[in-house]
Amino acid sequence: MAIQERRVKNKRDASGELTGKPGTVYDVNIKYKSDGAAKTYSRRGFPTRKDAMRHEAEMKAKLSNSAYTPPSAAQRKQTVREYMTEWLERHGAANLRPSTRSSYQTFTKNHIFPHIGDVLLNQLSPAMLDDLYRQLSEEGLSASSVRYAHRILGVSLEHARKYHYIETNPARDTITRFGKQGKTPDPYTVEQMRTLLDHVRGMWWELVILLGGLYGLRLSEILGLRWRNVDLESGSLSVVEQLPYQMPPGTTELTEMAPVKSGVRTLPITDSIRPYFQSQLALQEEQRHQASAAGEPYYENDLVIPKPNGAPRRRECVSSDFRDLLRRLDMPHIRFHDLRHSAATNMHQLTGDFFTVSQILGHSLKGAGIQLGISNNLDTVTAQYVDVRLERKLLVLDVYHQAVLEPTA
Repeated sequence: MAIQERRVKNKRDASGELTGKPGTVYDVNIKYKSDGAAKTYSRRGFPTRKDAMRHEAEMKAKLSNSAYTPPSAAQRKQTVREYMTEWLERHGAANLRPSTRSSYQTFTKNHIFPHIGDVLLNQLSPAMLDDLYRQLSEEGLSASSVRYAHRILGVSLEHARKYHYIETNPARDTITRFGKQGKTPDPYTVEQMRTLLDHVRGMWWELVILLGGLYGLRLSEILGLRWRNVDLESGSLSVVEQLPYQMPPGTTELTEMAPVKSGVRTLPITDSIRPYFQSQLALQEEQRHQASAAGEPYYENDLVIPKPNGAPRRRECVSSDFRDLLRRLDMPHIRFHDLRHSAATNMHQLTGDFFTVSQILGHSLKGAGIQLGISNNLDTVTAQYVDVRLERKLLVLDVYHQAVLEPTA
């Protein structure tokens, strides 16, 4: 018979949870042919005959399709931990940014595997996932972190379904209602950017905040900017690389850089910003002389904003220090990345040039639209903006830079 009864000492309920009680389960066995060879498909442990019959009917339909390949016995015995570890190694290496892959690995190890890592992949149920989300909330994880768990599981389990390791994606059928994420801080206005820059005048923070808040560069792009990509004579800088992800503490010399997230872009250096680059050049030359006079090393990494000894600054440290800086200055809390949002918002409000702002940021039109709260229906973007020349970027940046750095009386 294709469906057989079997007595077990510890039966699972309809949600896949062990009940601790004996009972009857039902195994499905289907004989079929593939490439002319006789084969058998088996799946064991259905809690009711109705469940077994439903699965039998579904599998017979699938196995009649010569293109369908059922999971192997080894794949059916995979645990969630084994599958997701393999998935991150194979899928992550090819399709995820290093930072995203590392984040997924850390999160699954710390929050997902301790709860469901030993569950067989093909026995994972929506109820188990709902229990996981409840447990994570009770452990103190924020609503956004619990939602992040659901996102990781949803993506990875959907791939397992496409690989035919599981019949359905249990993450699709959960009933958990995720709380709202915390409100994103409002971007700084032109006046607030002016106040912040007044506070850091003459500090090493000055050029960092100028590049973040007036150009919209990401922090890793700022800390990875090298003088070879800054042309003061022609008045342009090229964003072509950034600091490598997870730079170890104590790094003094950079052997390689990482590619930028959103593609190479060239930006004009406005007359308002040029003096800050020139001052930084002079400061670094003085720091070299001081290191030489003191018999201390100076690390020639060609960075625009290194430590006083030329070593690279770590993104994590600068981000944390920025939060402390705003607290000391009694400025509204924002993340460093929100300076990028501030630049986008202010440039758009001052010029209305949505397309050029997106090119300055290195955003897609859709990404810029989401960031600025503009409709994603971009059919109204005119065809004249096939290419945003440096002159157009200069016009938009110059309007914003003058508003912040050279306000009229």
